[in-house]
Amino acid sequence: MGRGGKAEGEGNEMKEVVRVRVLCLHGFRTSGSILQKQVGKWEKSVLERMDLCFLDAPFPAEGKSDVEDHFPPPYYEWFQFNPQFTEYRNMDECLSFIEEYMIKNGPFHGLLGFSQGAILSAALTGLQSKGLALTKVPPLQFVIIVGGAKFKALLHFNQSAYSSAIKCPSLHFIGDKDFLKPYGEELLKSFVDPVVIRHPMGHTVPRLDNEGVKAINSFLDRVEESITTKAGNEINYLNSTEQSEKIELEEESH
Repeated sequence: MGRGGKAEGEGNEMKEVVRVRVLCLHGFRTSGSILQKQVGKWEKSVLERMDLCFLDAPFPAEGKSDVEDHFPPPYYEWFQFNPQFTEYRNMDECLSFIEEYMIKNGPFHGLLGFSQGAILSAALTGLQSKGLALTKVPPLQFVIIVGGAKFKALLHFNQSAYSSAIKCPSLHFIGDKDFLKPYGEELLKSFVDPVVIRHPMGHTVPRLDNEGVKAINSFLDRVEESITTKAGNEINYLNSTEQSEKIELEEESH
């Protein structure tokens, strides 16, 4: 899914329109293909704007999945945790797995996560901004969080992902009946100027009503403009550098 091409900018100059590439992280004990079906309910006008890549978590589910009555196996999980959500297993392995995938299959402009994948996506933006995770890939330029929350006690190198405001542009889906709603509201405080889409459902990837379509398209407009501008600046820098080197070579030859 996605689009690319050229758009006319100020002064009738042509700017390369960059395809917005998104790595999608699924919920607890589900899979990439399940999240693809869940997100696939969104309007075509939204989906066509993104190149979505759905990744399976590195660990097979260690217990029963809540979606067994709705989606067939296999099921996966990103990491494991204790009943109090204060201790986590295989977190470093999880972060390395995601980074290696991004290196081999990227670049990715942003993340989209649901449930456990949303909690992870939100934390990754904070950790990366502090140089504590995803250090081998370009900075994330946005994150879409569906049914997310904060880690209760995740410390990476003794630093929290949320110790300072996360400036990465963020879009948050919060359901009125979602058991994670109060935690999703708390997560909003960790981001600078978060965009919020509220819906009447529970812990799910909701369908988009007209207002939701407008909100996500507006968010993607800003993301796309930012990515295109940055890409144009990089091209201009490379062109100016190449021109300078050419002039230097010509002067040396005289």
